[in-house]
Amino acid sequence: MSSENIEICPVCQVKIKDDREVIFSTGQPGDRTKLWARVCQYVAGNKDGCINQDSDKIDKIKSTDGYKPVNF
Repeated sequence: MSSENIEICPVCQVKIKDDREVIFSTGQPGDRTKLWARVCQYVAGNKDGCINQDSDKIDKIKSTDGYKPVNF
């Protein structure tokens, strides 16, 4: 029997499992820092309800946390 705790952000619909593992809609799972680097820092300030606002749970952002630039 699973005792996972899954929260769903009302802003971006991302799932956070057991308060740490982020399940993105596509790609590999990540963490709260990667979620902040990719989504929250851009939309959270404009939306109420983002569940990834606790700075104690977000590490320093590394270059590998964001999306890689797309070359056209």
